[in-house]
Amino acid sequence: MSVTLTAVQIEKLLAYIREFEKWNKAYNLSAVRDIQQMVARHLLDSLSVVPWLALQKSGAQKNFPLTRMIDVGTGGGLPGIPLAIMFPEKQFTLLDSNGKKTRFLFHVKTLLGLTNVTVENRRVEEFTPTEKFQGVISRAFASLQDMTEGCANLIESDGIFIAMKGLFPEDELAPINDKIELLETIKLVVAETDGERHLLIMRTKQ
Repeated sequence: MSVTLTAVQIEKLLAYIREFEKWNKAYNLSAVRDIQQMVARHLLDSLSVVPWLALQKSGAQKNFPLTRMIDVGTGGGLPGIPLAIMFPEKQFTLLDSNGKKTRFLFHVKTLLGLTNVTVENRRVEEFTPTEKFQGVISRAFASLQDMTEGCANLIESDGIFIAMKGLFPEDELAPINDKIELLETIKLVVAETDGERHLLIMRTKQ
């Protein structure tokens, strides 16, 4: 993973993970309790998407605008909060149905001055955005079918689904092959973490 951080970004990321650890004790944001494990399994995992997103910003490859994104099932703000810190020019909506978790997100948004973050305490099927999103990102869905079908009402017709998965989910692609096009697969490298991680970029077939 090659990510360049400014001093301000480092400060905000560390403040976020400290708040995450503190609130986790009462709000159960994650099953991970050790702060070093939180850094590896949550923070570094979220940041592993940054190089790909940065390429979209620079237009170095096939460019997706992605100025408006939604993180569905964000939980304690993963990957949405780290990505919002890294890309202040992009707008991120963080969607979760758990009120305790969204209260934490409101707190972090205010504490860190993340004016590019909007928090929504809704179930995905109950959320109707005033403006559809160019990208849906998530670490939360059990299957790609759940993600692409559940979030279909949130995304522009040419928008993309960005799924963060472990092992390459070959068996999850077959049920959606007639409707969803797999545009790109990136094997992610996450420091201090065992096991494979993959980023899948998908779009509804036109």
